[in-house]
Amino acid sequence: MWEFVVVQHVLVAPDKFKGSLTAAEVARRVSAGLGVPTVELPVADGGDGTVDAAVACGFERITIEVTGPTGERIPASYGRHPGDGTAVVELAEASGLRRLPGEREPLTATSYGTGELVADAVRRGAKRVVLGLGGSACTDGGAGMAQALGVRLLDAGGNELPRGGAALKGLDRIDMSGFMDISGVEFVVASDVDNPLLGPHGAAAVYGPQKGATPEDVTTLEAALSRLAAVATQTHGLLGAVEHDDTPRPMGVAGAPGAGAAGGVGFAALAFLHADIRPGIDYLLGLLGFGTHVQGARLVVTGEGSLDEQSLRGKAPIGVAQAAAKAGVPVVAVCGRRTLSDEELKAAGIQAAYALTDLEPDLARCMAEAGPLLEQLAARIAADHLEGE
Repeated sequence: MWEFVVVQHVLVAPDKFKGSLTAAEVARRVSAGLGVPTVELPVADGGDGTVDAAVACGFERITIEVTGPTGERIPASYGRHPGDGTAVVELAEASGLRRLPGEREPLTATSYGTGELVADAVRRGAKRVVLGLGGSACTDGGAGMAQALGVRLLDAGGNELPRGGAALKGLDRIDMSGFMDISGVEFVVASDVDNPLLGPHGAAAVYGPQKGATPEDVTTLEAALSRLAAVATQTHGLLGAVEHDDTPRPMGVAGAPGAGAAGGVGFAALAFLHADIRPGIDYLLGLLGFGTHVQGARLVVTGEGSLDEQSLRGKAPIGVAQAAAKAGVPVVAVCGRRTLSDEELKAAGIQAAYALTDLEPDLARCMAEAGPLLEQLAARIAADHLEGE
């Protein structure tokens, strides 16, 4: 009588270790250290590395030359699914902080290059464009993205405004006559940011300082974004963004959760692309086929560079843990370092976390030797969670 032994796999689904390893490299190193059958599924939450994760899962990489955040021409990529017409566009590829050639330019940085990626995807026949927002260098309300798609932002003299958030203070009207044809294209924003465009929780106030904005710059950008929302209301039929006394308030599209994502690119996606905003990691896990790959797994290994308080606010490892819990599969994590307690991790659905700093307390060496150290951690995971099964 034949005896069949079913060998269950381990699903390795990490995010990147920022500044050290891509998500695909992390997955490869963990798989090597585990020494058991694995399925590698690099993931991302919409920020840096989203296109890389999509490519690792079978999307085709399309690279074109676009406008960087301060006007220089740079190569940038997006992912295109070979079968279903989905394109994954990552704002950080074209308009991210990592694309700045030098100092941060909070008043003049533009999202124009992101619009060029979107336009290229549409021209090549994309039927769904997933826009990952994160790591933005600009606070321009998505004006640059809209301009790249054919929207004209005009001052009182009928002149096109220069790019960048500060210039929007001079906005008089929006000309949509040259807007590219996006009929039949579904737009989805993958983001876990729920900030509105304006106000104390808005794009300028909360995220402007991260992009180099001084308090004076934040005031300038807030006024500029308020002007964009007001003119969009008057000339583009958006829901109210100003009260009868001309005081800008976070209402309508400007007040929608996620409108403040990526310096207000979320607002432009809602206003001009009529996009749906979806939770970043949840949507991307579905797009990458996590639900299929987790079936039959005996363990999921996830992770990111730093497991900390930010991780609990919708970052990739927590999303992976929640998705794995629905399938009844236990989860452990790898990371460069962690500040979360065992109790916090277990409450988030992670049984245990293994940090590179457990092996090497020197952070510089951890980053330089992340690959070999990850393999050692994976061997520990195998000993602790897989032996004897």
